[in-house]
Amino acid sequence: AMALGIGMVHQHFTLIPVFTALQNIVLGDEPARSMGILDIERARNRIEELMEETGLKVDLDTPVENLSTGEKQRIEILKMLYRNAEILILDEPTAVLTPLEVKELFEFLKKMREANKTIIFITHKLREVKAITDVVTVLRRGNVVGKVNTAEVSMEELARMMVGREVLFRLEKKPSKPGKPQLILEDLWVLDDRGDYAVRGISLQVRSGEIFGIAGVEGNGQTELVEAIAGLRRVSKGRVILAGKDVTNADPHTLYELGLGHIPEDRHRRGIILEFTLAENSILGLQKKNPFANNVGFLEEEKILDWARELIRRFSVDAPGPEVPASSLSGGNQQKLIVGRELMKDPKVIVAAQPTRGLDVAATEYIRKTLLKMRDEGRAVFLVSADLDEVLMLSDRFGVIYEGELMGIARPEDLTIEEIGLMMGGVKLEEIKRGEAS
Repeated sequence: AMALGIGMVHQHFTLIPVFTALQNIVLGDEPARSMGILDIERARNRIEELMEETGLKVDLDTPVENLSTGEKQRIEILKMLYRNAEILILDEPTAVLTPLEVKELFEFLKKMREANKTIIFITHKLREVKAITDVVTVLRRGNVVGKVNTAEVSMEELARMMVGREVLFRLEKKPSKPGKPQLILEDLWVLDDRGDYAVRGISLQVRSGEIFGIAGVEGNGQTELVEAIAGLRRVSKGRVILAGKDVTNADPHTLYELGLGHIPEDRHRRGIILEFTLAENSILGLQKKNPFANNVGFLEEEKILDWARELIRRFSVDAPGPEVPASSLSGGNQQKLIVGRELMKDPKVIVAAQPTRGLDVAATEYIRKTLLKMRDEGRAVFLVSADLDEVLMLSDRFGVIYEGELMGIARPEDLTIEEIGLMMGGVKLEEIKRGEAS
């Protein structure tokens, strides 16, 4: 494909962390003098010309592991342009960017369009479709259902094409009636898999009857934070308090008994077992409890099937029955199964990590409505999402995380997108309010 001028920028970058930006860009296509000696200066000059033409600035001599996510994406794009790509495919390119980085990316894409490059922009974010594209092709279940000029179609019409029915973009959100704190984090410190602190001194409270959101570019400690709360990763320092009880480093079963529901970030790794049936997945964590197990520990199959049928009905899981394998469901229906299982446990606190990632607009709408319903019923919802629109739409209060620290806590209506973008880039809220942000 590259030989034909087709370049792909993947959602998950393919860079070597210890190599410099320059080394990553030329890897596999290094210019050489006679006798095979590398001509790095020629490569540097070519890349500097590309950076000047495109506005994609990056320090070529810095190891990639020391660069921001936005800079890493620029390296991926420069890799393709260095190889003379005429067609550039970008897969969910804004998923890991701050609002300012998204704006810069769009400015670059417009320059590429003016330079007669072809851009294929793959996204599920309809606002971005309207903001940057000229023509839209809509896929549903792998089939093309329409091709339209962007200027001639609304977001609502695009959503209808995607799912086959009307979709609400503005959810009805009643004023919150927060009660007592149900989840409290006190000066929490958590290590990542490399032994470095991924969570650094986070303190916050989530009250009953509210949704507390966490915004931030992925990879800033969100995964480790959720795993520490859910009993899947050790807390090094600080405390986790659930419904008035200190549950620091408690196991997941104890947390469930005390009223914690967990919608995991990776549904296939933590949420369901694909080879198991819907019925089997519906009782994970409950399989030793009455009425699913009798006094001698044998499973009560009919009671499990009845439970699964009720879950399928209540949470609109599109499946022929409870005895089909979870692998036969779409991603959206797998997520509904997980959400249904956790909510049918009747939790006091719900930790929802990236709950709509990879879902179509219909499944996304359903999950968001369900989280609001849980909040309106008086539960405490802790929402962690890389989708800033989702955090702002659902949260009553939210915090922004950067390199494991909270940059500040606010209500969505109290900050501009620009201010939130600064916080996502490492500027603390108090500095913004004092006018110190540069």
